[in-house]
Amino acid sequence: MVGAVPPQVVHVDSPTEQRNPRTTDIDQMSTAGILTAINAEDSRVPRAVHAVLPQLATAVDYATEALRGGHRVHYVGAGTSGRLAVLDAAELVPTFNVPPDWFVAHHAGGERALRHAVENAEDDESAGAAELSSTVAAGDFVLGLTASGRTPYVLGAVQAAKRRGARTGLVSGNPGAPKPPGVDVLIAVDTGPETIAGSTRMKAGTAQKIVLTAFSTATMVKLGRTYSNLMVSMRATNAKLRGRTLRILQEATGLSAQDCDEALTKADGDLKVALVHLLSGVDVAAAGKALAATDGHVRKALESVRARAS
Repeated sequence: MVGAVPPQVVHVDSPTEQRNPRTTDIDQMSTAGILTAINAEDSRVPRAVHAVLPQLATAVDYATEALRGGHRVHYVGAGTSGRLAVLDAAELVPTFNVPPDWFVAHHAGGERALRHAVENAEDDESAGAAELSSTVAAGDFVLGLTASGRTPYVLGAVQAAKRRGARTGLVSGNPGAPKPPGVDVLIAVDTGPETIAGSTRMKAGTAQKIVLTAFSTATMVKLGRTYSNLMVSMRATNAKLRGRTLRILQEATGLSAQDCDEALTKADGDLKVALVHLLSGVDVAAAGKALAATDGHVRKALESVRARAS
């Protein structure tokens, strides 16, 4: 029936649902004015993320410990949050050459929900619990993402993961909401009212993207997947990336393109092996052994090679 009231209505008490007093006349602005208003609101997001860096650091340490111990990191989200989680997990494989099962993204409604809204998927707490109960192991780290701080699918998943013996974190856009049961570290980012009330794909989504990128990148740095600020673990899957591999090796060593290309050839294209070989002077076989003994950590491999030489 037209105008019928939905069988269940939930009123979310979150800053993201409030009207923004700075944008109440956005529909009367010029195109440039609309974009300026949106940009002004977006500029508030990095400061909001900065305020939760201590909590984010705890999450990074939990994730690093899990991965070092042979466990996994899980992202859980619905709607925009879930899509951002899938994006971040997917990009870690080519960027840092991580095994594809290190970071697992769980999205309410499954793969179809990546492109289409799936009715009531985010409200299904039991589906979230079942998803994580069947995939999480003790020692894993689970990071849930929810703009409202209350998404049932996400909270059900996090609580189930906690019961399985995993450590858990929650990224929320609702700083006024209490820490839910089963959450070890709460990362509540106060981005305030959205430019368009309730449109959490805007500032809340931007905050989640910043948090996820910082979280996963910091974890990779701590695991030795970079050397300095260079992507030495990247997988060269196309011509552009093969060119970047050569450029990274030149940046790290200060040697010519010819020397670096020859080292890469000797190392069968393995950038880390070529790097340790060039920086330490040992042959590629010894460089490979040093990296294997240090879980692929370039600086630790160099330290071990130099210690044996001294």
